[in-house]
Amino acid sequence: MTKEVIVYSADGCVECTYVKKMLEEEGVPFEVRDIMANKEYRTEVENFGFMGVPVIVFGDKAIKGFTPELKELIELVKE
Repeated sequence: MTKEVIVYSADGCVECTYVKKMLEEEGVPFEVRDIMANKEYRTEVENFGFMGVPVIVFGDKAIKGFTPELKELIELVKE
């Protein structure tokens, strides 16, 4: 079973745009979940322990923001 990368995002979120662009440039497929369009997605973000976006999830790993951890997550995805 392939794991999927999920990006919790919101319209107008600059950091979210950077994260999605980086994933695209690295050739990493991902699903975008807009927390403003779906209340369930907001709840999922809160369940990961975060109050804002972007939140990037792969398997059981969740990270917040456009950080060095994003590179580590991309490497995990590519393994």
